[in-house]
Amino acid sequence: MATYTKVKLSGSTDGRAIKVAATSIGSGTPIHTGSSTATTYDEIWLYAQNTDTSAIKLTIGWGGTTDPDDLIELTVAAESGLVLVAPGLLLKGNATTALIVKAAAATADKITIHGFVNQITA
Repeated sequence: MATYTKVKLSGSTDGRAIKVAATSIGSGTPIHTGSSTATTYDEIWLYAQNTDTSAIKLTIGWGGTTDPDDLIELTVAAESGLVLVAPGLLLKGNATTALIVKAAAATADKITIHGFVNQITA
């Protein structure tokens, strides 16, 4: 029987928002590091908030940063908050190298990421 545990994003301090400082996805701001156990799945929910007066492009690297298929791109409207970015997308545990979700924004320090993880173990 599977076990579900709700946990904070690993890049968050005490469940608080993660400020996206990176402007390049290659050196992206770490949002969450997946499990290193192959039988564990992380169901990840992400929400973005833009405190700037201009719309800002946000890029999420989903377990990778070089393959275009790993990238989620969206523009977060000016002064908007809690825009759904990842609706419970999964990362499977990887025993070799844990997969990492990273973020970058066209303007540094204006977008924050909130969210949580439902960790599912077999």
